Amino acid sequence: MNLKTWTAVDDYIAEKLLVADPVQDETLRHNGASGLPAIDVSAPQGKMLNLLARMCGARTILEIGTLGGYSTIWLARALPADGKLVSLEFDPHHAQTARENIARADFGAQVEVRVGAAAETLPILAAEGAGPFDFIFIDADKPSNPIYLDWALKLSRPGTIVVLDNVVRDGEVVNAANPDPRIEGTRAGFDLLAAEPRFDATALQTVGAKGYDGFVLAIVR
Repeated sequence: MNLKTWTAVDDYIAEKLLVADPVQDETLRHNGASGLPAIDVSAPQGKMLNLLARMCGARTILEIGTLGGYSTIWLARALPADGKLVSLEFDPHHAQTARENIARADFGAQVEVRVGAAAETLPILAAEGAGPFDFIFIDADKPSNPIYLDWALKLSRPGTIVVLDNVVRDGEVVNAANPDPRIEGTRAGFDLLAAEPRFDATALQTVGAKGYDGFVLAIVR
């Protein structure tokens, strides 16, 4: 098996189970034209996030890591009319691109994109009384995974769903000797999940158009 096969299967899944999506096609086109890296979740993964948020009846969603808003739009589609999504993005250019995409998708009134290091904006959210959030998606800088998971607990309630992306890293997550800060942060996130009794979690390996990776799926007890 290789990336070509995995991509073909993703395409097959999208063809069979997803509908034509000109809004998200334009999101990806605009992201590319704006110079953003093509590291968005895949379409099947985006639909998975949408379904998970709908399954738990999410009315409030926190996203850590906006990029160009592709996953943000998938999550916003799961919200009821009076629902709210807050997305945190470090890069001002990425955030502006995301805002343009989100407005084009008609979610400008429901989605707020905040700019700044999430480790700094999360305490501000808490001080403002935000939360508890029903669904939290973490897809940002990997060295900060433990910080983000800790804040996910502070901004959650029993029953909150937490999804943490990119936790397999081409299998390097098992390599304790790998000095890459992204691997170290991912492993530290696993250590926190294992030690924190308020998290009930598992992780799944995935292959697809985005390569070999995986995600954590957790619920707050």
